[in-house]
Amino acid sequence: MPKPHAESLCERAHVVRLPLRVRFRGVETREVVLIDAPRGWVEWSPFPEYDDAEAARWLRCAVGMGWGGPAVGAGSTGGGAQYLRDAGTPEPITAPVSPLSVLGAAPGRRWVEVNATVPAVDVAADPEAVPRLLERYPGCRTVKVKVAERGQTLDDDVARVNAVRSVMEEAVRRGVIDGHPRVRVDANGGWTVDEALAAAEALTQTGPVDYLEQPCRTAAELAEVRRGLMRRGLFVRVAADELIRRAEDPLAVVRAGACDVAVVKAAPLGGVDRVLEVAEEVAAYGVAVTVSSALESAVGIGAGLAAAAGIPERIDDDGMVVPPQAAGLATGSLFAEDVCAPRPIVDGRLEAVAVAPDADRLESLAVDGATRDRWFDRLRRAHAHL
Repeated sequence: MPKPHAESLCERAHVVRLPLRVRFRGVETREVVLIDAPRGWVEWSPFPEYDDAEAARWLRCAVGMGWGGPAVGAGSTGGGAQYLRDAGTPEPITAPVSPLSVLGAAPGRRWVEVNATVPAVDVAADPEAVPRLLERYPGCRTVKVKVAERGQTLDDDVARVNAVRSVMEEAVRRGVIDGHPRVRVDANGGWTVDEALAAAEALTQTGPVDYLEQPCRTAAELAEVRRGLMRRGLFVRVAADELIRRAEDPLAVVRAGACDVAVVKAAPLGGVDRVLEVAEEVAAYGVAVTVSSALESAVGIGAGLAAAAGIPERIDDDGMVVPPQAAGLATGSLFAEDVCAPRPIVDGRLEAVAVAPDADRLESLAVDGATRDRWFDRLRRAHAHL
């Protein structure tokens, strides 16, 4: 992979601050660095708490996308990701195009099924919060609900999940979506083992839960939760996120038998190629993969779409074809403003195409000079770890 000089990256970079609709991960804005690379616009946006070595993985992803790694979209031959449209085009892509129109991309792999995301809203204070949020995800059959929020209770979580189920069931009755809606919950390591098991009991009283994402902080705790669920006869999978995203060895939690699902994110892992490697490796353990967002802009989410589009179908123990799981990549609606027009969700799916930022938005959303310089200093330090 080519390694552009740090100063070249800074010269090509714009730093913007994007306001969020609701507080997410404890923040109300998201700062990202957009880089005008030879192969199109890319993003570098490690979270503030990440050290330079971790931030370097995010930079590896950006360099891979912009200077020679896998690019947005998937081909029909299983040969990995490829460009579906010239990423250097100045206009944002705001409408879907035929999945067969470019490079012979296979139908279905040009499009990535995505899940809706419901933050830890208080449905008692605002009963219309969940219906309002889910309107932004037309056709989505899977919803991820944030739970275990600091300052809230399990009753709050149950009410939020039940509100989601109510909206989804009504959508099925009206024919807006088909099939069986799925609900996932994401605790971000906020529970103890006992709390996770109690939550699983409570949350499954009115319907199934697809999986508990990162219910506890450690692999040992996740393994204990899995055993506890089985002992109670609860058919709820356990997913690992932080234990993969921030680990030196992303497979350690899988080898420990601590999860059924690996949540993988392109930038934190170091690139699209690394996501595809991990997906192949965990499949040998019978572990499924969900490609998810690290709260990137419309530009940055392209890496996740490239990865999700490149993950093949699996064959289960019964010889049945298992399609890729709904990806957690439809996070654009969490932004009050983005760097270009939103990527449209069509029948619960996003198209794996490249987009470019609007020049006017790069200017209006730009950070102040001191913040820009702080990001550039951080980029130089991360670059030294590449």
